[in-house]
Amino acid sequence: MEGIKTYSMKKLFWENPYLREYVSKIAKKDGNRIVPEQTVFFAFSGGQASDSGTIGGIPVKEAVNKNGKIEYLLEKEPEFDEGNEVKIKIDWEKRFRIMRLHSAAHVVYFLFKEKTGIEKLIGSNVDEQKSRIDYEYPESVKGVLPELEEKANAVFSQDNEIKTYPDAENPEKRLWECMAWKSFCGGTHPKSTIEIGKVRLKRKNIGSGKERIEITLES
Repeated sequence: MEGIKTYSMKKLFWENPYLREYVSKIAKKDGNRIVPEQTVFFAFSGGQASDSGTIGGIPVKEAVNKNGKIEYLLEKEPEFDEGNEVKIKIDWEKRFRIMRLHSAAHVVYFLFKEKTGIEKLIGSNVDEQKSRIDYEYPESVKGVLPELEEKANAVFSQDNEIKTYPDAENPEKRLWECMAWKSFCGGTHPKSTIEIGKVRLKRKNIGSGKERIEITLES
């Protein structure tokens, strides 16, 4: 797809993660691969799963970040062409669950750090079913999970503001902030911890000296 590297795409899911659909012009088209000028459709990045949805009424099979742009592979070649305006629509229920689980993972991460002093992750992932954070840890994390779950749900029972914004030095990098916690994150998040609701924490052993904390929503 010629010219993609010099094209600047507006990622509306950063400006408003609650936006469910948007009409955008198509900047590039190559068979069933397209790049719109603006998009509400998040592509897998930083461990967060891609959105599901349609572009011009055609389901998206895959969304891939390439050089700061998102290329979408549609289930079939569309009839629309470059320059045409089409509707981009996401599965909102999936997106909202991912948003809640992603911020929940950040909160649990910081609570675990405060409890154990460990801050280095060896893996993380967020989809609509659960989020997870992985650590090198010398023993089972099962013993600390009841306390972490109680503290996390106390945070989620209150209306604590969640902010996301571009890094001042590099606008392509994003920051997540809640209360005294802050970290780099380019994902999508709710505006408040109260939107997350109650969560459950579960321990999973993923190998010798490696522990996983899985986070699921109660509803």
